[in-house]
Amino acid sequence: MNVDWKGIMPAITTPFEEGGNVDHAFLLRHARWMAEVGCAAIVPLGSLGEGATLELEEKHAILRTLVDGLADVAPVVPGIAALSTQQAVALARFAESVGCGGLMVLPPYVHKGDDREIRAHFDAVLEATDLPCMLYNNPGAYGTDVRPAAIEAMADAHPNLVAVKESSGDVRRVTEIVARMDNRLSVFVGLDDVVVEGVRAGATGWVAGVINALPAASARLFELASGGDRPGCDTLYRQLLPLLRMDTVPEFVQLIKLMQQRVGMGHERVRPPRMMLIGPDRERALADIDAALEQQGA
Repeated sequence: MNVDWKGIMPAITTPFEEGGNVDHAFLLRHARWMAEVGCAAIVPLGSLGEGATLELEEKHAILRTLVDGLADVAPVVPGIAALSTQQAVALARFAESVGCGGLMVLPPYVHKGDDREIRAHFDAVLEATDLPCMLYNNPGAYGTDVRPAAIEAMADAHPNLVAVKESSGDVRRVTEIVARMDNRLSVFVGLDDVVVEGVRAGATGWVAGVINALPAASARLFELASGGDRPGCDTLYRQLLPLLRMDTVPEFVQLIKLMQQRVGMGHERVRPPRMMLIGPDRERALADIDAALEQQGA
């Protein structure tokens, strides 16, 4: 399926069975549940999907499950990340071969390269595929910062670079990218707790996290942010902010999976070295989740 590079794209979690294997049946059911609210694409294998702890064979199997199971529902735009550029290129080519609609290209795991190295990494992946691609900039998580001038240079060099997921948290980046690119590149907000500010600065998409537990409320928030009902948007945003902020802390995977469990759509199991929350941290999170859900009538 072709990707419409605007709107909401859920960065989906990876569900695990009690023994630690990927739960493919629930993976597909969960993805279809989110797609029902009108998502532009489904994004597996990203940071929220615990991509760094998935084996290559598991990534391949996840993509096959989603592409086959969502063929009539939504395109699949997987995160492409690996320890080496060679591995990332191979994953990109595999994703294209099984029918993914696009790619979200991440910096390499672990290595915090300089501008020359990071540019070469992105160039290699973009040149390895004909699929439309989204560049993912998240300096907080990956230790590399791809600034607007570098994004513009890569878009000039690679016609298949059509979008950027901007996760620096600085909404001025959105304004600058939009101004530089003159609508040649779609800008997606990558952090849940700046989605409204990002859309008002010119972003036309949102790679969302809390949508894993609250698809209808997330879709409504993006609709209001993109429309003219500012008071309604601000009210809903205030109600959801305690949850949206959970997307931006180191324990974001555990927290969003805990939200899913609380709404009956998933389990809080994570893959080591991550561990499920316990004690006061878990109790505080549940209190915030329950308070927000009560406001939503969930």
